[in-house]
Amino acid sequence: MKDKLSDLKVMIVDDSKTIRRTAETLLQREGCQVVTAVDGFDALSKIADTNPDIIFVDVMMPRLDGYQTCALIKNNQNYQNIPVIMLSSKDGLFDQAKGKIVGSEQYLTKPFSKDELFEAINNHVAV
Repeated sequence: MKDKLSDLKVMIVDDSKTIRRTAETLLQREGCQVVTAVDGFDALSKIADTNPDIIFVDVMMPRLDGYQTCALIKNNQNYQNIPVIMLSSKDGLFDQAKGKIVGSEQYLTKPFSKDELFEAINNHVAV
């Protein structure tokens, strides 16, 4: 598994430093390159420079929330094929449906496990 993930660029977008650091540690341990962003604007400014293979986006963020961030990514021709996984502490059907509407590939409920994180990557990135 390690070899397949070593070239993978993963973006984590979350206003929680704890979530960013946890995900970053789990991913780097498996050899992934990790880019973190504190909110949607930060993420959008970094996507062009880093060209991530997959993006994990928190739903509840200040300024630009996860749904808006996902919609902007999916509406951009250059980035619409990047899988976007929504992260949220809410696990309601409405929230999951809203994630699908804006184009996200999957919805993970926080706190997520290492297995869930890598399962999402395996499901949506051809590694």
